[in-house]
Amino acid sequence: MSKTPLPIDFASVLASSVHDMKNSLCMLLQSIELMHDDLAEQAPQSQQELAKIHYEANRLNTNLLQLLSLYRLERDQLPLQIDDYYLMDLLEEIQLKNELYIAQKQIDLRIECPDELHWFLDRDLILNLVNDIVVNAIRYTQQKLLIRSYQHDAMLVIEVHDDGAGFPDFMLADSKQLLNKAELSRGHTGLGLFFANLIAQAHQHHGHHGQIELSNGGQFGGGMFRLQLP
Repeated sequence: MSKTPLPIDFASVLASSVHDMKNSLCMLLQSIELMHDDLAEQAPQSQQELAKIHYEANRLNTNLLQLLSLYRLERDQLPLQIDDYYLMDLLEEIQLKNELYIAQKQIDLRIECPDELHWFLDRDLILNLVNDIVVNAIRYTQQKLLIRSYQHDAMLVIEVHDDGAGFPDFMLADSKQLLNKAELSRGHTGLGLFFANLIAQAHQHHGHHGQIELSNGGQFGGGMFRLQLP
C-alpha cells in the first residue's frame, strides 16, 4: 500500500520549529543570567554550574541561528542588511554574551580595536559569525583570548587568537573543503566554518568578496581565525 505524501513543506516546518526553539533559548539564557547573579554569594558551586549551562545554551542558540540563516539563504530570504557600525560596540557585545563562562574559566579576554573603526556590514550576521568563533575558542583556550580588529589594504580584519593546542591538522588540511561544503558524513560537520564562509563571501564591494582563514601560531601560539570584509 503506497503512502500518500504529507501536504507539508518539511523544511519550512523545521525552520519554524528552529525559530521557536531559538526564542525559548533566549528566554532560558536570560533566566540563567538572573539566577547566576542571585547565587553570587550564596552558592558559588551552583553558580559555576550555571555558567557551564549558560555556555552550552549559548552554543546551541548559535547553532540554531546558523541553521535558520542557512535555510533563509537557500530560499533567497536572507537579504543583507548593510549599515555602518562601530566595531568596538560589536566586539564588546560578544564579550558580554560570554562573560559568565569567561569568568568561570578565568580566561583573560582582551579586545584590541580602535574606537573610531567603523565599517559597512550586516551586523546580526557578523555578530553571530564572530560569536560562534569566540564560543569555540573559549572551549579550547587555556588562559588567554584576543579579539582584534583593524583595517588593512581597504579590508576590515577581525581576528580571534587563543593559547590552546591550535586547530588539528585535519581541519587545516580540509579547511578549503569545509568552507565550501558541510560534511554531514563525519563526526564534525564543519557547519560553523561553512556558515562563516557563506556570510563572508556575501559581503562584497567593487568585485571583492569577504573571506575567512584558519591558521596556527598567532598571538599566543594557538589557533587563529581571521575574517576579512571588503
